[in-house]
Amino acid sequence: MNDWNASSPAKILSISSQGGLGRGNLGAVVARAGVGKTACLIHIGLKRLLDGERVVHVSLKEGPDKVSAYYALILAEMVRTLPPDEQKRLQAEMEKKRMILAYLNQSFDVARLRANLVNLRDHLGFSADLLMIDGLDFGQVKREDLEAFKAFAAEWGVEIWFSVLSHRHLQETNARGVPQPLDALDDFFGVILQLHPEPSGIYLKFLKDHDAPAAPEASWRLDPNTYLVLS
Repeated sequence: MNDWNASSPAKILSISSQGGLGRGNLGAVVARAGVGKTACLIHIGLKRLLDGERVVHVSLKEGPDKVSAYYALILAEMVRTLPPDEQKRLQAEMEKKRMILAYLNQSFDVARLRANLVNLRDHLGFSADLLMIDGLDFGQVKREDLEAFKAFAAEWGVEIWFSVLSHRHLQETNARGVPQPLDALDDFFGVILQLHPEPSGIYLKFLKDHDAPAAPEASWRLDPNTYLVLS
């Protein structure tokens, strides 16, 4: 798996001042529509799954089958140089350690999430190390919502990553360079990553790195099809 580790965009977290996001913290991947927020979240999740941790992927836009297929597609690209039997083993390991919860056309909040995680823990013995929340409308998110998620992350001892949609026509940023709709909410997040499209590829960089006065300046160029690191 060393070749995959070298090409995973999740490796950007290794240069964080704290070596990653950390339990009890919130993280965000910010990008415009269609730039790869979900793919980036899945890469972060896959890295942790293949390290033996358990992941709950919460989707507010897509059904479980589509999310599962996306995981399988990205994993297949990552491990395509491995023997077929090893690919199948890794696929099975991933599916065993991952749960997908979909809240399509339903209200979603911390109380509903807690109820579902309690059910997974008490009835299936499944306790997550990492939560992915994909598709939450941050245009409607209030500070008290993030206070609740932050308290939940601390209570359950989990990391929570969110995808956050930014907009081309809203160019203003705060002092850290964080765009709307996170510009007035970034104090809740330990790590904020941004995906930015350029003619030469998709670039992934830090906007916030915990309490560090400046985020690392390094950026990764990603393949726009697989979101694996090119350089």
